[in-house]
Formats: sequence, C-alpha cells, structure tokens
Amino acid sequence: MTGNHFQPTTAGATAAHWAALAEQAGSDVNTRFGHRLMGLPGTWLGAVDAAGDGQVTRRPRPTPQSPWNYWWQAHYLDAMIDAAHLALSTGKGAAAAKELQRAQRLLRGIMIRNFLRFPNYFYDDMAWLALAAARLNDLHLQIKGRRTPLARFAVSALHKQLHLAHDMVLGGGIYWSRKRDFKNTPANGPAALHFTRMGEVDRARSIVEWLRSELFDPELGLYVDGIHPSATGRDVENTIYTYNQGPILAALLELGQPEYLDQTAGLIDAVARQLRTPGEGIRLEPGGGDGSLFTGILCRYLALAAREERLPAKTRETASDMVRETAAAVAGQAPEQLSAAVQRWSIFAAAATCPQPGPAPASPQPAPRRP
Repeated sequence: MTGNHFQPTTAGATAAHWAALAEQAGSDVNTRFGHRLMGLPGTWLGAVDAAGDGQVTRRPRPTPQSPWNYWWQAHYLDAMIDAAHLALSTGKGAAAAKELQRAQRLLRGIMIRNFLRFPNYFYDDMAWLALAAARLNDLHLQIKGRRTPLARFAVSALHKQLHLAHDMVLGGGIYWSRKRDFKNTPANGPAALHFTRMGEVDRARSIVEWLRSELFDPELGLYVDGIHPSATGRDVENTIYTYNQGPILAALLELGQPEYLDQTAGLIDAVARQLRTPGEGIRLEPGGGDGSLFTGILCRYLALAAREERLPAKTRETASDMVRETAAAVAGQAPEQLSAAVQRWSIFAAAATCPQPGPAPASPQPAPRRP
C-alpha cells in the first residue's frame, strides 16, 4: 500500500481478505493521521486531516487550540481495539499487544487534549468514549490479566455524567448536551448500550423503551434523530441517519429478551429496505466531517448481529451481506479526513468478522469480541 488507495474488491471476498484490508487501513490511519500529542511521550491522537504523501515527518505540531474532534477520537480508539481482537483471533499476539499499547496512549492523549479530564459538553460524545474505554479495559484484562487504571477512571467519570444526563423530561431519555434542550438517538443509543454493559439493565431498558415510544417511526421501521421540549409539548426532528440505528440495535441484542430480539430483526430488515442499495451496500452519508463516521458505526453493530445465533438465519445473512457490500464500496476510497479513514478501517474490520456465505471456510474466521 502506498498511502490511502486499496485494490478494488468484491462483496464475496473472504474474511481473511477483509482482515488484510483492515490491517492496511489501520496502518494508513496511524501513519497519515496519528501523532504524539504535542510531541509528548506516551500519548497519541488523530489529526483531523491527513498528512500528504511524504509529508508525515513535516506535520505541523498541533497546539491545544488545534481542531481535534473528541468523538472521532473515540471511534479511532474503537478501531484500534477491533484491530487488536482481529490480531488475537489469528494468533498475532505481538501485534495485538502493540495495538493495546497505542490504544492506551490514545486514551491518555484524549484526556490531556481535553484539558486533563474526560467529560465534555456533549453527552453523545461521552457515551461513545465510555463504550470504547470499557472495551479497552476488557482488552487489557484479556492480554495483561488485569484492568488498566486510566480506562477504569475514564469509564467511571463518563458513567457519572451519563447518569446526570438522564431525567424524566419528555418521559425519559438522556440529553444531547449540557444545554439540556434536546434529547436524541445519537446520545440515547450508545448510552443504553453502555448501561447494559455496565449491568444497569433497568436503566438501559427504560432508555430503550423511551426511544421506541418517542423516536421510532413505525412506518419506516427506523429511529429518527431527536426531540426538543417546546411550548407546544415537543418538536421532533425526523431526519434518518444511518448511525442512529447501530447502537440501539446492539443494546436490544444485549438486553436479549425475545421482544427485543424481534425488534432487532425488524430493525435490520428496515435498514436493508430503507438504507441499502442491493449490491452496493448501505448509504454513505454525504458531506464529510462527522457524517463520514456514520455508516461505519452501523456496520460495527450489524456485524455483531450477523454473529448472533439467537437471530433468524435470514436476518444474520442480511446483516452480513450489507456489511460486506459496504466494505466493497469503500475499498476504492482515498480518505483525507480522520472520520472517513476510521470509518473505512471499521467497515473492513466488521466485514472480517461476518460469517461467510456458503460452505464454511477451511481456516478459522477472525471473531473478535463484542464491538
């Protein structure tokens, strides 16, 4: 690989092929975007824009005022953890340990760049980082036999903030920001998944039920964006985004009751009908920036569903097909922003974990732990 171009591929490629592309994509992100924060040893952070070919060593040193996008870094962290699990699943322990070390440095870089704290203004940002930090904790335990203090601290600090964001205005749910004037799916989906993974099942279930009641469009079968309290009661923003369907899908799976599994299957079917072009994959959100992460987030959780044996075989197959088609669609991309580059990496990693169609392959497929 010579930068950011990949050999075009097909949706029928093997898991090993997708794993190889994920490894190349990760190397590309770390080389063209990654750097030590202000040159500090033991830190890492992703630059918003790529260094040009041959310009890596001449990247201007970021300052505390440089753009950095907190929530992009959270998904960069998730992608590193995906890479470590893929490495472990294929017996590459040294590579997994290297990814773990870089992930720890990234979490430290996030804290320092965020002025020595993990909480910020937006609760959706905090929910994404809480999920990634918890996964880092689990990975450290798996590789090192113990949890990592920094990730434990991050999870604890962010968990408290998500508690504070939850109240009964508009019937429940958590706020999008500290302004507390908007409750939306981007905050509530990952928060519900976080609370499920922390064992707070009742709180997670209440958020899932609130989302279903307030922000689910039964005609489309998808979750809309959010709701504002207003003088007339509530104003709903009905925009449909790909990423809003992902974490709620995972929360439903982890709650696991039959009704939630049925809702998961229905949601995957709706994504296939509303957001997918057969043979071309899931819609890629236009415009760059934040939107360049959206479809990768959905693919992460569709891959989880594709491996979930409690779901109908047809549903699992549909989820796998959508992820692999989308991976094929992004293989020819040349991302110049961190969001799009991390999305491409995440989609390849998701495709590598999806069960393959037809007869089982002779060699074991990579199967990382929960995304």
